[in-house]
Amino acid sequence: MFNNVELSVSSYDTAWVAMVPSTANPYAPFFPQCLNWLLDNQQFDGSWGLPSRDSLFMNEALLSTLASVLALKKWGIGEDQINKGLQFINSNIASIQDEKQQPPIGFDLLFPSLIEYGQNLGINFPISATSLEAIIHKRDTELRRGSQSNSKGWQTYLAYVSEGLKKSQDWEAGLKYQRKNGSLFNSPATTAAAFYQLKNADCLNYLQSVLEKFGHAVPTIYPLDIYARLCMVDNLERLGINHHFEEEIRSILDETYRYWQQGVEDIFLDPTTCSMAFRILRLNGYDVSSDPFYQYSEDNFSDSLKGYLKDTGAILELYKASQVIVHPDESILVRQNAWTRHLLKQQSSHYQLYADKLRSYVDREVNEALTFPFYANLERILNMRSMKHYNVEETRILKSSYRSENLANQEFLKLAAEDFNICQSIQKEELKELARWVTESKLDKLEFARQKLAYCYFSAAANLFVPELSDARISWAKNGVLTTVVDDFYDVGSTEEEQLNLIQLMEEWDVDIDSACCSENVKIIFCALRSTIQEIGERSVKWQGRNVEGSVIKIWLSLIRSMFKEANWLKTKAVPTLDEYMQNAYVSFALGPIVLPPLFLVGPKLSGEAAEIQELHCLFETMSSCGRLLNDINTYERESAEGKLNALGLRLIHGDRAITAEDATKEMKVIIEDKRRELLRLVLKEKGSVVPRECKELFWKMIKVLHLFYLKDDGFTSLELHSTVNSVINEPVDLRELLRDASQN
Repeated sequence: MFNNVELSVSSYDTAWVAMVPSTANPYAPFFPQCLNWLLDNQQFDGSWGLPSRDSLFMNEALLSTLASVLALKKWGIGEDQINKGLQFINSNIASIQDEKQQPPIGFDLLFPSLIEYGQNLGINFPISATSLEAIIHKRDTELRRGSQSNSKGWQTYLAYVSEGLKKSQDWEAGLKYQRKNGSLFNSPATTAAAFYQLKNADCLNYLQSVLEKFGHAVPTIYPLDIYARLCMVDNLERLGINHHFEEEIRSILDETYRYWQQGVEDIFLDPTTCSMAFRILRLNGYDVSSDPFYQYSEDNFSDSLKGYLKDTGAILELYKASQVIVHPDESILVRQNAWTRHLLKQQSSHYQLYADKLRSYVDREVNEALTFPFYANLERILNMRSMKHYNVEETRILKSSYRSENLANQEFLKLAAEDFNICQSIQKEELKELARWVTESKLDKLEFARQKLAYCYFSAAANLFVPELSDARISWAKNGVLTTVVDDFYDVGSTEEEQLNLIQLMEEWDVDIDSACCSENVKIIFCALRSTIQEIGERSVKWQGRNVEGSVIKIWLSLIRSMFKEANWLKTKAVPTLDEYMQNAYVSFALGPIVLPPLFLVGPKLSGEAAEIQELHCLFETMSSCGRLLNDINTYERESAEGKLNALGLRLIHGDRAITAEDATKEMKVIIEDKRRELLRLVLKEKGSVVPRECKELFWKMIKVLHLFYLKDDGFTSLELHSTVNSVINEPVDLRELLRDASQN
């Protein structure tokens, strides 16, 4: 499937190719094989089109059947097939008035025009005069409305459906849409009509190349290889099974990047493909510019075919791409994010046309994209949603419907469900072990401490879910529990003597615990810290070839010293400047022990050289500062009432008296956004980076956790995420249920 993109063939487009007369003999078809294919592929009910047709595709069946009937009539063959086709049209003509139908692109122009063409061929359609008048009136009204606007979008749309316009179309002008492969819009039907009118050699070469590949029939769009392969990559990532196909995916992305650099039309002439290529390439570390989106700016988008059609699938992909901002000067993406988000919110019609995907699928994607920005989308949650909404037999529609195994298939879903359940079964055992560790370490005896094991483990398992990353998950989860305990210890659960005692114990390390600990609480915490750090050190030998215990001790010392400083500020009622607060607070936010030790447990060896240390520090400070501000704007009211220091409160204290909490919050949200974009830039940066990508991604995974937890309020403290946590860790995926739901999507 990676090497071969399969496409279903189109009766509609094949009929148009079959109608092309030979240049040597105008009374014989140029492509008789297409005519023979139509004779051999009529459906049992008299229609032409995809077998096992969805009931919402009746208008597409009518159009394909009508085109096929015309092709046969034109060459005077297949009288029985023609009659059966006309009976099908007559029996189902009422569906034209059904607004729930999924209409092909251009149906209101194409269908009545083909009816008129058939009448000229001598076909007596068994349709009432009133119905015919209504159909033709609707077409003429649309033509008048469009010609009055005479926009570029309208002209592009007319060129795309030009096979239905016949003599009224300016065919020479339409050649401006001809691509390097000779086609118009990669559409065999449009290209066939253009060749019939102009005898353009490049059009002929395109049609012959399509038939060489597909045999006796043609698809409704060709080629589709770049888009289809990108869809495969996107589906594999969304379903959480991309880690099984790393080499194949890298090969596809390398190829796509070469096409991007070469300016290949199949990427840049389609907003959907351009957006998907940009997003996937950039998120996988390829250096791609956002400049191509100037042609799809809000002012220019309507000039494109999909823009004129208000194609929600294309708008959605433009919106997704607009979120992947990594440079401060990418104003085109900032504007794109605003207008696409606005349009997506406006798409309230249940019967909106989607050129690439069916509306039920896109509606869910739109809702999810607006609710969960990609920087708040934890992988396992995304995987679960994607499995639940996956359509294994997805049918898409342009001028006719089509399917492709590359775009959707049952095997992807089966593998995703199996992989999820295997990973989850391992994670359940890990969580049981962690629960025993909490009990054996007596951490549950600390009355002042929040018990957040499930959340801490969830934040690890939802990001680092593959079985071989068990060591990293355990480290992340244990240190998450311990940072919560230590935070509560310095916040509400200790005396100054105990606080200093814990720092001293960490500094001296090899101490006699019974005599060196000043209280039972300190003893419990230090013992848990020491055993966990020693365990990480031992496990790091397998990954790094050395014991990193000393490095982890330093990480913890840095944290508890910053927590002590904050506690001292609170005790003395000190009011630091915002800068002084942030220099300490990004450390006291306590992400260091959670994110930094797993760096040694995910695979690549870290050297400890100065450049590497500096880059890691930059990543850590950017991530933690972003997280601290997210926390502070969500906990401001509670912490103000408790008399605690908070960035938002300090901004109000030290700022202009006129500034309000709302103003300060807006300011900080801008800073958060800037830091999040800077973090993504640092994570994706290849040139000049010495830290392996697998390590840098831990910082981005954590920022996604933070954005999810603080999407509405302080999610770490509240219980709102409880059901999500439970479903990721404890609820297996039921494949039979998924397949049943998928077949109904």
